[in-house]
Amino acid sequence: MIHIVGAGIAGIAAAIRLAAKGQNVQVWEGNAYPGGKLSEFSSHGYRFDAGPSLFTMPQYIEELFELAQRNIQNYFTYSQLDVCAHYFFADGTRLKAYTDLHKFAQEVEQNTQDSAQSLINYLQKSQRKYALTHRVFLEQSLHQPKNFLTLQTLKSIAQTYSLDIFQSLDAVNKAHFKDPRMVQFFNRYATYNGSDPYQTSGIMSMIPHFEFGFGTYFPQGGMFQITNSLFRLAQDMGVVFRFEHRVTEIVIQGKQVQGIKVLNLKSNETKELAADHVFSNMDVSATYKHLLPGQKAPTKILEQPKSSSGIIFYWGVKNSFPELHLHNLFFSDNYPAEFEAIFEHQDLPASPTIYLNISSKECPMDAPPNSENWFVMINTPPNSGQDWDALIQQARTFVLARLSKVLDRDIGSLIETEAVLDPRTIESRTQSAQGALYGNSSNNRYAAFLRHANFSKNIKNLYFCGGSVHPGGGIPLCLLSAKVATDIFFERQ
Repeated sequence: MIHIVGAGIAGIAAAIRLAAKGQNVQVWEGNAYPGGKLSEFSSHGYRFDAGPSLFTMPQYIEELFELAQRNIQNYFTYSQLDVCAHYFFADGTRLKAYTDLHKFAQEVEQNTQDSAQSLINYLQKSQRKYALTHRVFLEQSLHQPKNFLTLQTLKSIAQTYSLDIFQSLDAVNKAHFKDPRMVQFFNRYATYNGSDPYQTSGIMSMIPHFEFGFGTYFPQGGMFQITNSLFRLAQDMGVVFRFEHRVTEIVIQGKQVQGIKVLNLKSNETKELAADHVFSNMDVSATYKHLLPGQKAPTKILEQPKSSSGIIFYWGVKNSFPELHLHNLFFSDNYPAEFEAIFEHQDLPASPTIYLNISSKECPMDAPPNSENWFVMINTPPNSGQDWDALIQQARTFVLARLSKVLDRDIGSLIETEAVLDPRTIESRTQSAQGALYGNSSNNRYAAFLRHANFSKNIKNLYFCGGSVHPGGGIPLCLLSAKVATDIFFERQ
């Protein structure tokens, strides 16, 4: 029997991969629902995706259905977007990031000081970086020496100079673009793994390829349908899910997994179950802190600085805004100061960038007629004891003032329903250390090697998946973490 701790998408994906090869799998989840951060809720006729809102690289979801030999159309459908996002700059410039590269290039040439060709050249280089590195750094373990002796790995190492590893992302972007708005545009991609563009490695300039190379999509029914479809698939394959059951300990004897202790949150009863193997989809810091008493934790890795977190406002807005799209980004007027506040001072920026997602643009049923469901997020530091109640009010005041000014309407007067998520509640609901959205930050150029491995080096038959371990956070990388962990499991059988 294989037990999986946590029904986040990495845990569900691991269960599918294991069940596809005949393994007997049970998944234990403290919440009453699957998905972890990728969940949903409704209020006053508005439906909200509670967590990740950007869908790229659908091939990693398609692969799970192929492994299961099931028709994805019976579970999950999605469509490609014409516009990745609508960008609003502080100086009044507006830019639509079309998924058609040549159309977007013309948009850049018409609205900035950079040429269409400069954009195309940048994204071609982004693609080359991805092609050189994805099999080495994303799709296999970085913690097994044998993986560094493959032809693909040696080829990537030989071309390290072209990956911009030893420059910051900001330096790479400044060397390529002359318009500061385009530098800011591509600096933003550091936030896709919760990092600082002025510190994180220039290799992160491959991230735009996720959007412009593979495309940006919207799942029919919203982002939660990613969770729901994979959950249904796993169930159809015989995976057993136990909700409102919290794993309280991974039982270890003689440096080997022996079982798990589980608390039934309804009956308050605890039982111990035998386990041949355990996969933890819980944040790796929380796994060591709460589930592995007496076991030596990899302190150097677990004490690495955490990624950014966020304050999210879920607003039901009684009006429609035709100038907005599914994804909208309102840039700060001082980007360096924003990241300095988050990462150096562990404080809320005075002028944060605002991300606004409106799923009702693509799925009208998500809001009442002539209304929109707004997911409004700003980046924040992780939780280290700040006065979050005060910071939430500060953020709310700023966001409403900024959006009201740009959209020329009093947004506050249009809000019918409101919910708020902050680093404290992110931590309590998902066990993410300090409420960090992506585990450790990637501000160190060696960050890829400073994430925890997908297996325990000291405890036999213990594996890890999810955004806090290799290869990182975000939907595509969480799905890949399940692939890496289960690949290692099958290699050892």
